[in-house]
Amino acid sequence: MKWKKITIKTITDAEDIIICNLEDIGLEGAQIEDKIPLTALEKEQMFVDIPPENEEDDGIAYLNFFVEDSEDLDMDALLKDVHTVLDETKVYTDIGEGTVMVSETEDLDWVNNWKKYFHRFFIDDLLVIPSWEEDEMPKHSGKVLHIDPGTAFGTGAHETTRLCIRQIRKYVTPETEILDVGCGSGILAIVALMYGAKHAKGTDLDPCALDATLENMEKNGIREEDFEMIIGNIITDKSVQDWAGYEKYDIVVANILHNVLDPLTPVIIHQLKPGGIYITSGIIAEKEDFVVDVVKRAGLELVEVTRDGEWVSVTARKP
Repeated sequence: MKWKKITIKTITDAEDIIICNLEDIGLEGAQIEDKIPLTALEKEQMFVDIPPENEEDDGIAYLNFFVEDSEDLDMDALLKDVHTVLDETKVYTDIGEGTVMVSETEDLDWVNNWKKYFHRFFIDDLLVIPSWEEDEMPKHSGKVLHIDPGTAFGTGAHETTRLCIRQIRKYVTPETEILDVGCGSGILAIVALMYGAKHAKGTDLDPCALDATLENMEKNGIREEDFEMIIGNIITDKSVQDWAGYEKYDIVVANILHNVLDPLTPVIIHQLKPGGIYITSGIIAEKEDFVVDVVKRAGLELVEVTRDGEWVSVTARKP
């Protein structure tokens, strides 16, 4: 069987949102080609041959989608839809060139083969398990996070997510109000609620985050009244800041790159209660001092720095 391969040239920052938006027209199971270095865990979970990491990241990404080449396929109509989605995405975010190429390839099962390589794993005593392994649930006395890595968001396997979860568990109480900035698929807030937090809110820029979060809430038995979410930029949009509320949160968590933490932190301190805890990650080790300086300049007290591999979490407290 032949397959049509649709390749989109874009930038790494736009990978997730393009993949998500193209799901609306039926393109799923993207293969990503970029030069972002992989962690050891990510390498273990991938089913394709991994090229040597001997080139510097140039910010360019190629997204490959595979469509069965059948008599029913109207390729011209599909490509028109692809261009429409890309044009609509360009309105609110940079996607680089956004060029589209079409080629042919042999019979492949891109949608399902990767599932053989994503297995349950532990974050300390928290078991993270995909749906296709639930029939083989091991005996486990701790908490279980049910999640499928089928969206454009994380699964909890990344070091930065582990760092945040460990810090959340350290500070969460039955009275905790938590705000997750850049919540993605909602994993951090869901885990906080699983470990006893009273209520959670989340914000994200990507519209696809809402569906991903609702799906994961349902999988884990989280009620909608316990976890509210909004799409918007809390750094610049006062309506999002107002929705979140002021001096309301015992914990604010932000698993975001260091260059976003810089403008975010002076804003988010107004959402924290006095004495509230600010947990950050998404920080490569070389940027540890930068983020420590960011939280101190915002008037926060440094509590601790934790590490996992080449990644760092900075935890601070509002006086």
